[in-house]
Amino acid sequence: MSEPASISTGIASRYATAVFELAKADKGLKALEADTDALTTALSDSDDFRNLIHSPIYSREDQATAVAAIAKKMSLPGIMTNTLGLMASKRRLFVLPHLLDQIRDLIAEDKGEVTAEVTSAKALTKTQSDKLAKVLKANVGKNINIKAAVDESLIGGLIVKVGSKMIDTSIKSKLSALQNTMKEVG
Repeated sequence: MSEPASISTGIASRYATAVFELAKADKGLKALEADTDALTTALSDSDDFRNLIHSPIYSREDQATAVAAIAKKMSLPGIMTNTLGLMASKRRLFVLPHLLDQIRDLIAEDKGEVTAEVTSAKALTKTQSDKLAKVLKANVGKNINIKAAVDESLIGGLIVKVGSKMIDTSIKSKLSALQNTMKEVG
């Protein structure tokens, strides 16, 4: 892991733990989950928002003002609004995507769920996704949330990551392994 990513993850982890614990103490985990999803959607939909959190040209005050306006527009509760304001004042808004991921992981852990990152050659149908979740639940012992992605270069098959475990059944990897075997023979 690169050092900047590791630093970002460490900072995000501390903020996420604090936000999660405060929300849990106030019995506001459902609201926190909804706010996390809303902020994730806003980040993915808005180039301006992504530029705001990553660009060094915005001052602390500019970031704090913008984040306060965004929080007000999105009707975010005090915990999240205050956290975003604190992050802006410390020039740490760049860790917001990591923060949202960490909060989502803490909420899932609290619910007894695990996220499985599934990459497939084409989009999974609802039936396929449900069947895969059922099989993974039988192996892992926890409820599974599937985070699906599509990578057409896989040709076929799946890559499934659950925690530190990875299963790669893609045709691309099988062809690569076959190619390596043929190189060893000849």
